[in-house]
Amino acid sequence: MATDEMVRSDQVCKYFGALEVLKGITLTVNRGEVMCLVGPSGSGKSTFLRCINHLEQVSAGRLWVDGELVGYQERAGRLHEMHPKEAAKQRRDIGMVFQRFNLFPHLTALENITEAPIRVKKQKKDAAVTRGKQLLAQVGLSEKAQAYPAQLSGGQQQRVAIARALAMDPKLMLFDEPTSALDPELVGEVLDVMKELARGGMTMIVVTHEMGFAREVADSLVFMDAGVVVEAGDPGRVLSNPEHERTKAFLSKVL
Repeated sequence: MATDEMVRSDQVCKYFGALEVLKGITLTVNRGEVMCLVGPSGSGKSTFLRCINHLEQVSAGRLWVDGELVGYQERAGRLHEMHPKEAAKQRRDIGMVFQRFNLFPHLTALENITEAPIRVKKQKKDAAVTRGKQLLAQVGLSEKAQAYPAQLSGGQQQRVAIARALAMDPKLMLFDEPTSALDPELVGEVLDVMKELARGGMTMIVVTHEMGFAREVADSLVFMDAGVVVEAGDPGRVLSNPEHERTKAFLSKVL
């Protein structure tokens, strides 16, 4: 794999029983690139994202992150699934932010951020707390360190969730419709944090319906429908002058 490739997907398929959700997804994401995945609900975007960090097993094809085969080892041309502990080690390097914030309700914002570095990476508590406070400042929530999730707005909870993912020092960040559960007036504060991450050079794959964000921030845009990549390219070109009829039909509804 070329050194500038962070993610490479080669003919990735995913079945749930007889239902084929992904039908041969092939794409690459370069180091420092922001790729947005767009398309109608049920098109396979979130499933593909979950395959990248092996929350879902691929049914066929291969996925690499930073040159390493995800979730499997290849021996004599055959794939053998990793032990769950080995897969979990791989997953540490991939941050993921979900639609729902999934914060621990009994922990403060700062404790939510420091929990994994202390327990999983065995960081000293003082170092984890210092880093956690830095991350809270980065997402604009310094004053909320001791607040519990129930005391935070949805946008604030999602920003804590982003900081929690960053606390593991990931090489890749995955965002699965991170603003879809938010009230409209809270969307901007989360997108602003994501824009700053992009400007800082973080490699990001973002499943989103926020076309303005995709146009402004993404380096590449991929339109998926019915489990296939229908169209991909420069966001400005795809959004302003789509080539495929399915892309045109989708964009006419959302723009």
